[in-house]
Amino acid sequence: MNLVLWRHAEAEDGVPDEERRLTAKGRRQAAAMAAWLDKQLPLPRRVLSSPARRTRETAAAFSADFVIEAALSTASTPARLLRAAGWPDGEGTVLVVGHQPTLGAAAALALTGRAEPWAVKKGAIWWLRRDNDDSVLVRAVLAPGAL
Repeated sequence: MNLVLWRHAEAEDGVPDEERRLTAKGRRQAAAMAAWLDKQLPLPRRVLSSPARRTRETAAAFSADFVIEAALSTASTPARLLRAAGWPDGEGTVLVVGHQPTLGAAAALALTGRAEPWAVKKGAIWWLRRDNDDSVLVRAVLAPGAL
């Protein structure tokens, strides 16, 4: 299974939090990362997004075919996020578009068994792969500025 944790791109400030949109820079970040992901990620792919507008806009840069998943909301936990993605026993590639600090803690939980406050920059991804022998490999940790 491939699990890609993608933090939403740069968003406007404001309230309500769930309705914040991507900035112009955020739209460029999302488009650049989406283009890279499209070339790299194996098929089949499933895309899950938090209900927040900024995550939906980020996911839409990659695919119009994504599922809004309440378990990825700003109030979610790392364990809920991983369950929603089907980690570690799922199949194919699952791209999760969500929020900090949950994404960083989910990466830590998937790799170490402990939810720790790991950083994920705006628009960045952590790509984890679980092989048939139950080993977990970090395929990429990439921010949009590196593209």
